[in-house]
Amino acid sequence: MPVNVLQRILDSGIIAIVREIPCGKIAALADALAKGGITCVEVTFDQSCHKGQENALASIRKLTESYRDTLCVGAGTVMTSAQVRQAVEAGAEYIISPDVNREVVEETKRLGKISIPGALTPTEIARAYSYGADIVKVFPAGVMGVSYIKSLQGPLKHIPLLAVGGISADNCREYLDAGALGIGTGGNLVSLKLVEEERFDEITEIAKAYTKALRRQGE
Repeated sequence: MPVNVLQRILDSGIIAIVREIPCGKIAALADALAKGGITCVEVTFDQSCHKGQENALASIRKLTESYRDTLCVGAGTVMTSAQVRQAVEAGAEYIISPDVNREVVEETKRLGKISIPGALTPTEIARAYSYGADIVKVFPAGVMGVSYIKSLQGPLKHIPLLAVGGISADNCREYLDAGALGIGTGGNLVSLKLVEEERFDEITEIAKAYTKALRRQGE
């Protein structure tokens, strides 16, 4: 159910962004992330080529079939309503985009999934939420900095925000303290080089660093 998916994202506080990882290595990567405490994974569409999109769909299918009980799997860089349908058919529980596209948001909600469009300015963030977004991805959050997330809390504190882009284990907690409900991270966590060299133990250790940093005091 969407409510359960939304709560899993909120409870996790972090979404691992999987970009351009071959489907043949996705299971080992999923194991490494799970061992590090990561329970939400976003597999991104490669908009530059059809083969990349097919790889993403195959990876989503594999993860949802094999890790349904341990991972909450979504699709990222989804930019058309057709891609929303493809991702949901493959098993994606949430749809993340780099932009604010009303058709994408509405198709995601029509299919009963969690919508997380990307925005930057207050106008874009408010518009995305008015279209029906469950969470709005602030991107690139790392470029704008923690103070930008904090500033958004004044007029837009009613809108759940996910900070994405250039966020490390060293500063991720600062974004939550500034008001974001969580963070999304790609290359700093899911390094293509580490995956290619099958250094999955290192990915687990990086994941542990993130989850430890994000853990609230007393937990």
